[in-house]
Amino acid sequence: MQIIVKGKNIEVSEPLRQYAEKKIAKVEKFFERGTVEADATLSTERGIHALDLTVKVGGLLLRGEEKSNDMYAAIDGAVDKIERQVRKYKTRINKRRSNGVVISENVVPEPQVEMEEGRIVKTKRFAIKPMSVEEAAMQMELLGHDFYVFANAESEEVNVIYRRRDGNYGLIEPEF
Repeated sequence: MQIIVKGKNIEVSEPLRQYAEKKIAKVEKFFERGTVEADATLSTERGIHALDLTVKVGGLLLRGEEKSNDMYAAIDGAVDKIERQVRKYKTRINKRRSNGVVISENVVPEPQVEMEEGRIVKTKRFAIKPMSVEEAAMQMELLGHDFYVFANAESEEVNVIYRRRDGNYGLIEPEF
């Protein structure tokens, strides 16, 4: 497992780095042998410690962020969030496989655009891989986002799935 620990507005001490690496390495037990990459960014602002953790396994992207008054507690919380996401993902995969639905594990991160005073301040590009609507909904939930852009495997067009206020999902399909 490849783990990168870096600091933002904080000097990462060796004991803190070792603790973060030890905790993050526990996530590897959920996956078969393969390339698992983890990117942890420790930060502090106004006395609040935060850890932003991104774990990549194949095409699957998992994110966990935790803020606390103690950096060690923030590390524990972020790793716990990742572990919950993995359990949730594996449960859904097993349910769908038992129903005869085959799911590709090639999952692509969604673009993130931050708006500031009506102008685009960040652009993100990513490769779109075909997937089913159900798989896109699952990836959106795993990332904790309100929408997800994906290539619909059935129609071969770019679609957007989003969470509605009533808790259901909406699907946006292009019409030319």
